[in-house]
Amino acid sequence: MSMMSDSQSAAMTGERSREAPSSAATADDPNTVYALGSSTGESARLQRQAEELAPDSAALLDRVGLRAGESAIDLGCGPRGVIDLLAERTAPGGRVVGLDADPAHVAMASEFVASRRLSGVEVMRGDARHTGLESGSFDLVHARTLLVTVPEPAEVLREMVRLTRPGGWVVGLEPDTEVAICYPPHPAFDRLCEIFTTAFRRNGANPHFGRRLAELYREAGLEDVTVEVRATVYPHGHSRRTVRVDLVCSLHPEIIKMGLSDQEELNELDTAARKHLENPDVLVMPSLNFLAWGRKP
Repeated sequence: MSMMSDSQSAAMTGERSREAPSSAATADDPNTVYALGSSTGESARLQRQAEELAPDSAALLDRVGLRAGESAIDLGCGPRGVIDLLAERTAPGGRVVGLDADPAHVAMASEFVASRRLSGVEVMRGDARHTGLESGSFDLVHARTLLVTVPEPAEVLREMVRLTRPGGWVVGLEPDTEVAICYPPHPAFDRLCEIFTTAFRRNGANPHFGRRLAELYREAGLEDVTVEVRATVYPHGHSRRTVRVDLVCSLHPEIIKMGLSDQEELNELDTAARKHLENPDVLVMPSLNFLAWGRKP
């Protein structure tokens, strides 16, 4: 399917897709530090993830009571993120911004906004660490599965706090992959989990970050910090059952480059693990998800 241009998307919604304002120069491209890389496969996985995590994200946003007429931003929104969930809660009269560093994701998110005819929504390209947007300009600042993927999550969190107005909320959902249950166990799944953890850490990202989320919120100066942990067992047929396998697929080039495995073994592991996970009697809980929210004083 051909993708409409940003200008076509903007024309359909009455909104704009643009670059974030100029900001402080960074030593590295934000796309190079994203632990899962950039590929069409990873973009497709993020599309599925938006649906998979929508119930948890909706519950998180409802914890802080985002209301009509308020403003919100989704940092690292990817091809969709929670843009629609924010738009539903801030309409009518609200403002929603989706920001991502990957131009392909900005175009996909713009197309999503146009296809859903979401009003009051703007998608822009920018670095979540240094957005260049005005301080205190949002009632709610959100990030999902973003802090877990970068080597310096506190840097992103400082920007989230800066963007939040006094009395506003910083909210997020981050996974912690130390606990992953596949029962009965299977050696292919175990091997893929082992490979994933090593490859994911290569740029300094922490796959066990979820447990640190509330701690970093407090260190960033947020008040009334609350954390909730969800351990979801996904039923047969749910796309989240294979998320650990899918994550490894996104990392294939890096895994091979690091010498952790070769394409032949990865293909064999992928086939064996997916076959095992197709068994409806296999219990799958791929990670813990930590939901956190804190108020800016």
